Amino acid sequence: MSSDNKEAPEMAADQLETRDEASPGRRWLHVLGLNRPELRAWAMYDWANSAFMCTIITAVFPIYYSEVACAGEPPHVASGWFAAVTTLGMVIVALISPVLGAYADHTSRKKPLLGVFLGLGLIATAAMYFIHTGDWILASVLFILANIGANASFVFYDALLPHIANEDEIDRVSTAGYALGYVGGGLLLALNLAWITKPEWFGLPGQDAPTEAGRTLRIRLAFVSVAVWWFLFSIPLFRRVPEPRVPGGERWAHLHPVRASFARLRETAGELSRCRQGFLMLLAFLIYNDGMGTIIRMATVYGNELGIDQNAMIASILVVQFVGIPCSFLFGSLAGVFGVKRTILLGLATYTVICIVGYWMKTSRDFLLLAGMVGVVQGGTQALSRSLFASLIPRSKSGEFFGFFAVFEKFAGIFGPAMFAAINFAFGSSRDAILGVIGFFVVGGLLLLMVDVEQGQRLAKEWDLRESTEPVAEPIPSA
Repeated sequence: MSSDNKEAPEMAADQLETRDEASPGRRWLHVLGLNRPELRAWAMYDWANSAFMCTIITAVFPIYYSEVACAGEPPHVASGWFAAVTTLGMVIVALISPVLGAYADHTSRKKPLLGVFLGLGLIATAAMYFIHTGDWILASVLFILANIGANASFVFYDALLPHIANEDEIDRVSTAGYALGYVGGGLLLALNLAWITKPEWFGLPGQDAPTEAGRTLRIRLAFVSVAVWWFLFSIPLFRRVPEPRVPGGERWAHLHPVRASFARLRETAGELSRCRQGFLMLLAFLIYNDGMGTIIRMATVYGNELGIDQNAMIASILVVQFVGIPCSFLFGSLAGVFGVKRTILLGLATYTVICIVGYWMKTSRDFLLLAGMVGVVQGGTQALSRSLFASLIPRSKSGEFFGFFAVFEKFAGIFGPAMFAAINFAFGSSRDAILGVIGFFVVGGLLLLMVDVEQGQRLAKEWDLRESTEPVAEPIPSA
């Protein structure tokens, strides 16, 4: 595909949007932010990877890790190990994300790199089929590798957003992606839950099977189904979303791509001070996303520790998926009325209430209530955070800035699970850690209040204008 063709979706965006608006049958797609093929293809990756986030990260694998892979260990020890391996995977992704983002911008290879880490995630997830009773080391290694693959792929996926969405539609497109993610993840989880709880419907052995392999087969097949689902529904992104050509690469042409990536990374780190509002958003996101990530990742392990019925927990996570579908779109609409920042703050206030409910949680009904509340705010808050950040950064630096976004996101996934691990090993319980999560939402919300959205968006536009009109600068000497 030529460079002209690659840029065509961005150049012709207004024309395509006008055509879609003129078609009555497609007006609803415009309202949802899915009125062009590349937007729908991009959002389908949320549909694809949410199967991993739902079944592996949140619902099924944490329980399997605790009950099967760590069989014989006290519940709080299994919870602690799960938190520890989660932390390790996030640290690795946080360290490599900025370099990967810079390399993707320099070489215009966002999609190929997304494909590489997608492949790593797929292989590690499918290999979970071979985890049996007591295989906690294999389970830990595969979970770390799958986390690296999935979360590194998000760096390039998120970095494509500002290249395919117009300024007035970026919030709707981002929330539409999360909503489709809820649909995709929810559908597969429903199927997984069906053959886990009613294996005879599918001709599978149940809990009364004579061998360990038979008793765990239906759950191990769920892991394989995630890999297949993730692969199939990722295909539209690679077929329909164009690889964006990022200007400014001529400055680094004399350097090897890897050295050029580090040079660009050093420059971008310095330029964060020029993008003050984007940097403030990153700091706020680092704090409050830590709280959200902790609740998402530790919910079922915490519930298992409290003795809540496993099938009830999985069913409650399914509730999150389907409650989240309309609520993600609702948050996108609220952002158009009240502003993105105010809508995110509403989500953070709701998460504070969630923490209080979680502290007092004792029964399956409590877990269901907690899950429903998370479903209302989770997708919308995360989607608007992504789109707000995308509006505060220059498009010419999207890969690098989203590399830093990924660093903050992954470090936000470190502190909460690390806190859980520390409290588990020190006190033998996770209950007190729930109230500690409230601090993340309070501090993150205060930082978010300091973000001047209008100023940040104006400076990002001026930055891109300079990039497109300035003459090519003299090459920077290699270090």
